[in-house]
Amino acid sequence: MDFVSTRGQTPPASIDQALVAGLAPDGGLYVPESIPRLAATAAGDTLADTAEAVLAPYFAGSSLRDALAAICAQAYAFDAPLRPLAGDGDYLLELFHGPTAAFKDYAARFLAESLARLRPADAAPTTIVVATSGDTGAAVAAAFHRRPGFEVVVLYPDGRVSPRQAHGLGCWGDNVRAFRVQGTFDDCQRLAKQALADAALRARVPLGSANSISLGRLLPQAAYYAHAALRFHAAHGQALNFVVPTGNLGNACAAFLARRMGLPVGEIVLASNANDVLPRYFAGEDYLPRPTVATLANAMDVGAPSNFERLRHWHRDDAHLRASMRAFAIDDATIAETIREAPARHSIVPCPHTATGVRVLERLRAQGDTRPWAVVATAHPAKFEGIVEPLAGRTIEPPPALAASLARPARAEPLPADYAALRERLARPHE
Repeated sequence: MDFVSTRGQTPPASIDQALVAGLAPDGGLYVPESIPRLAATAAGDTLADTAEAVLAPYFAGSSLRDALAAICAQAYAFDAPLRPLAGDGDYLLELFHGPTAAFKDYAARFLAESLARLRPADAAPTTIVVATSGDTGAAVAAAFHRRPGFEVVVLYPDGRVSPRQAHGLGCWGDNVRAFRVQGTFDDCQRLAKQALADAALRARVPLGSANSISLGRLLPQAAYYAHAALRFHAAHGQALNFVVPTGNLGNACAAFLARRMGLPVGEIVLASNANDVLPRYFAGEDYLPRPTVATLANAMDVGAPSNFERLRHWHRDDAHLRASMRAFAIDDATIAETIREAPARHSIVPCPHTATGVRVLERLRAQGDTRPWAVVATAHPAKFEGIVEPLAGRTIEPPPALAASLARPARAEPLPADYAALRERLARPHE
């Protein structure tokens, strides 16, 4: 199978080439030239087994084909349980049981395992450049930490992530450098894309990407949607519908990909915060990126979602795309109210991002929707204890891996939102 750029200005690439490159040479995002179909028998006993079945068609021509089972066993070593909520047909897909307590752990570990196997033994070290709105950077740092042949540069918006998220970005050391950028996530994303498109810099310093612009992030995330949907369909004979909290649209694109593969994924509804570019678009307005607004659900503070380019590539026109999913915006006051009410109403304590999905589900139920729905729980609430604990009225204990990272010292270097400054740092050897 070949992989093409969403912008169509570069030759098709193999899966191995696309994984190593991250971004296509024309600045576009890699997508499969065609999307394979899977049968309902693709469900495995474990998430890793299902992931292998979902990913196998994409890796048929890859040098990683024979290692795919081992890569999946490593990347999906922790479960993604589908837990019933209070209410008939309501579920929570918990994706926060990995080492950094966020859904990004699955794909980051898959990508790290893949790139390590693709790297020639005598190659110069590769620098993975990652922009993060809170959770991606920690997952990538954990996946590549002390991995021979790799350096990691994490860019995050200073003051726009939770204190525990910031600690989780700067606590690694060794081959991981964290930079707190004086700007927004969109600034961080712009800087990362500029570096990856800088041919002169890449000739001196091999660069790679681990953001959701990377094919190695998109494909692995389809696995947990496939696993949940297939197991639900086997038990209930129905498609499972998903509410996906979203910022940069990578997780939602993965749900869409699983559905396009013929798996029993029903409707996909996007939950956004006050950064409402997507809700405006799906309501009929032109797609118009906007300056980012800081919110309680900071990991979704994105004003120009990169993966919108993939969604447009997969649809004939705007009308076709708008017919494929819906999107709703949840403001900070409503996020806070949802967190406050969730323990009594749903027997859970959601993180602010998961809370946007919970509130969207509540609205769907109020409108009379009786289908089975799963809200995607993207992060553990302990990462946002300063927001969640006062609202929920209880202490949230961090899971063991998160507690271990919080016990380490953390350091992040300030960086202006200026590409020349980043380029100078990337050109320097790791210090």
